[in-house]
Amino acid sequence: MIERLLVVGGTGFIGRNLVLCAMDFGFEIVVLSLHKPSKDRMVDGVKYIQLDLIHSNLKSELPTDSFDYVVNLSGYIDHSEFLQGGREVIQAHFDGVLNLVQFLEGKKLKRFIQIGSSDEYGNNSAPQHEEMRELPISPYSFGKVASSQFLQMLYRTQDFPVVILRLFLVYGPGQDNKRFLPQIIQGCLSGNDFPTSAGEQLRDFCYVDDIVQGIMSALYNEKANGQIINLASGEPIRVRDVVISIRDKLGRGNPQFGEFPYRLRENMALYANISKAKEILGWRPTMTFDEGVDKIIDSYLSEKN
Repeated sequence: MIERLLVVGGTGFIGRNLVLCAMDFGFEIVVLSLHKPSKDRMVDGVKYIQLDLIHSNLKSELPTDSFDYVVNLSGYIDHSEFLQGGREVIQAHFDGVLNLVQFLEGKKLKRFIQIGSSDEYGNNSAPQHEEMRELPISPYSFGKVASSQFLQMLYRTQDFPVVILRLFLVYGPGQDNKRFLPQIIQGCLSGNDFPTSAGEQLRDFCYVDDIVQGIMSALYNEKANGQIINLASGEPIRVRDVVISIRDKLGRGNPQFGEFPYRLRENMALYANISKAKEILGWRPTMTFDEGVDKIIDSYLSEKN
């Protein structure tokens, strides 16, 4: 019998890579997204539905509520303050989860994967581990924390089969040009001066293929039910060193360190303890950061040729 997988936010960077991988497992896949993907971003054999998770009636809009697996990648990164649009950010993340769970209520769901964020740890000391109390520092991180707490409550009270995966910085070819690594690569390729922060932050970068393998491992692992699990490299890298490394690889560009201020309340050391992922999922990252950056650079250079 063919199993059905719903990927919410399946047209984004991580979502599309997940869909491509899941196709090899023989799933019947439905992708739910706020925006219709361009034809070149669609995957053959996948059903795409354009839908607002917050304001739509899911029962009337979706073809069925019978899915074996759900991966929720919905939402967007936005660090706005509460009075500058933050309420809408909270609603986009928390209300979306409420609506999705209500749509699925009472069904024979095998696993619900909620994609969380390292931002849920706020300014907890590194390396961040899953037993830490969450310390949200923005409406975005609060919306993620609220979703995590709600879903764990459902697990404790109704055996809802949820796994919460907290992703640290995901990267790889095809990522949005507004993200950190694409911006640095484009800045260097221009050969001109370009602004960056002072770059003293320690960050944890994990290649998208490794993240997808972690998600797939959680889909099939009953021991993961009710758990929060970090997916990351577990290796801290200084942002300034990342910028210098990319500049040296490309042989051009002039980063202007300190031109951008640090983000308000930014955690200067955000990197994960991944022992739980190794123990419960049997997962560990395989791509080194240097290898991963080379793959992104190669993809940019091939596009230019």
